[in-house]
Amino acid sequence: MKQPIWLLLLLFALNIQAQTDAETLRTIYTTSLTNGKSYEWLDYLSNQIGGRLSGSLNAEKAVQYTKEELEKLGLDKVWLQPVMVPKWVRGTKEYAFIEASSGTTTTVNICALGGSIATPYGGVKAPVVEVNDFDELKALGKEKVAGKIVFFNRPMQPDLIQTFEAYGGCVNQRYAGAMEAGKLGAVGVIVRSMNLRLDDLPHTGSMSYGDLPNSQRIPSAAISTNDAEKLSGMLALDKNLKFFFNQTCQQMKEVQSYNVIGEITGSEFPNEYIIVGGHLDSWDLGDGSHDDGAGCVQSMDVLRLLTESGIKPKRSIRVVLFMNEENGLRGATKYAEVAKQKGENHIFSLESDAGGFTPRGFSFDCSDAVFNKIESWRSLFKPYLIHYFEKGGSGADVGPLKTDTNVCAGLRPDSQRYFDHHHAANDTFEHVNKRELELGAATMTSLVYLIDKYGISPISNNEELKD
Repeated sequence: MKQPIWLLLLLFALNIQAQTDAETLRTIYTTSLTNGKSYEWLDYLSNQIGGRLSGSLNAEKAVQYTKEELEKLGLDKVWLQPVMVPKWVRGTKEYAFIEASSGTTTTVNICALGGSIATPYGGVKAPVVEVNDFDELKALGKEKVAGKIVFFNRPMQPDLIQTFEAYGGCVNQRYAGAMEAGKLGAVGVIVRSMNLRLDDLPHTGSMSYGDLPNSQRIPSAAISTNDAEKLSGMLALDKNLKFFFNQTCQQMKEVQSYNVIGEITGSEFPNEYIIVGGHLDSWDLGDGSHDDGAGCVQSMDVLRLLTESGIKPKRSIRVVLFMNEENGLRGATKYAEVAKQKGENHIFSLESDAGGFTPRGFSFDCSDAVFNKIESWRSLFKPYLIHYFEKGGSGADVGPLKTDTNVCAGLRPDSQRYFDHHHAANDTFEHVNKRELELGAATMTSLVYLIDKYGISPISNNEELKD
């Protein structure tokens, strides 16, 4: 006998309610690995649109594409949040060479750093001084730096297992190198790429002049790790060699762009918000698949996977695709500003901005009491080899939402290969593994499900985990 549709729906709902948390996570992972959308979305974002530098036409295309795809999911709300962003353009491909005292030249691979000014017309050529840090630079003083090109050659520390720690240990030379060298009269800066391996790819990234007057602002470029080794070795043999580079980048007027936001409105606590997100902009050398196309499509799929798994959230779940993380953080600042104006209660914010590699766990910015509650869920993730639950940082885009009472978190994939691609021309779609990407989406969805079900208050005496 055929059962009426209302009865079938009732039985389905009762089955979902009766599922243990372990069974619900199994459903989420199965759905992501057999019926995921993240890889398909990333394919289009990377191969049909490409690099999405803030303020560019491709960034605008990415906004429209992701908005349309979110609308297809049948969410309760999808909208664009306007935000003014900087527009920096690279110009023609950069060119550089090392000129020995004998007059022979050796071409090397460089790229302008984001936010840098151009070289003078026709390029700049000058003697080189090599330093490892700002202390060495200051010790040289204006007398030995003025009129020179400063070469910052501090490598990422290879014995640190946490590669983001290695990155943090030397990225200040990229960000502030031109500012510090400009104060001493240098005419240019060359920075060793933030890369743990030796290869021929220069890695771009943001830099700043701070409040330096225009007269002290000098062009700044990254050099590949292989060519950094070459330049250092040649300097050891020939202190009088010169370096030439030419770049035509420029800063344009600010333009309007958007954060892309979609929401499933909560059934019981609609004014408590849980957000997942990544940044939609990327650098322009590759197509931004790992940084941060992966985080965007994983975050989009969180909302789809919740629906596909039969989960009706109690709290409002938002996906936020932030604009301008790479060179300004304008999207994150605007989202937090509007949330504060509206008095929105963001209890939990999760960001994926560490590549589409195999997920290992999460780091949480929260109190000890709340962390103890979250850590009690670790056993649910163990079957998926997710063991890393640590207190620590979250993400640049969700950071502005942090308060004394809420939780911010970051997805932590295996990071050993991340800086091979970070901000370089090989950050492309073919370097993202479909299964790893989908595991990340499922891992994020699972955590969101648990946060939505149990909230972020410390464990109470009568709270029971259905594992």
